Amino acid sequence: MPIAAIEQPEILSISPTLRLRKYDGVFDFALPWYQDPVVLHMSEGEGTKPYSMENLKRMYTYLDAHGELYWIEEDQGNGFVPIGDVTLWQEDLPIALGSPSARGRGIEKSVLQALIARARALSWDHLAVQNIFSYNTASQGLFLSCGFRETKKTETGASYRLELAE
Repeated sequence: MPIAAIEQPEILSISPTLRLRKYDGVFDFALPWYQDPVVLHMSEGEGTKPYSMENLKRMYTYLDAHGELYWIEEDQGNGFVPIGDVTLWQEDLPIALGSPSARGRGIEKSVLQALIARARALSWDHLAVQNIFSYNTASQGLFLSCGFRETKKTETGASYRLELAE
């Protein structure tokens, strides 16, 4: 939503079975994702308590105000179903797969590559990730495999950046 003077697409197609769908304000189905200890540990940090509906609303309102918020959707045979969320925001790229069956299948990389292509189409000069926890080696590997470079250490991990003008 909030990329100035840019209309967010309703759908970004990634493959015949994977797409990003523009956030529509309906999010109650995502509450179990943010009660999952794995999602919380990897995205929010050690010791994070499960989200309440109020916390979830606050998070999605914030992300929608700072970038293009999308549902990651997969066609599971009966139409597309949300399996996670992602925000295209030049200064951060939060990605969460809420469905345990979606993890480890390369979906995150396909999503990240689609967002990099969108950022290039918007003529952005870079994308950044504020923090990936030091123990989240899967996310580190994902971003590094897509060309991001570590830029600095943080208190809990590291920041990463991809130069798009290169």
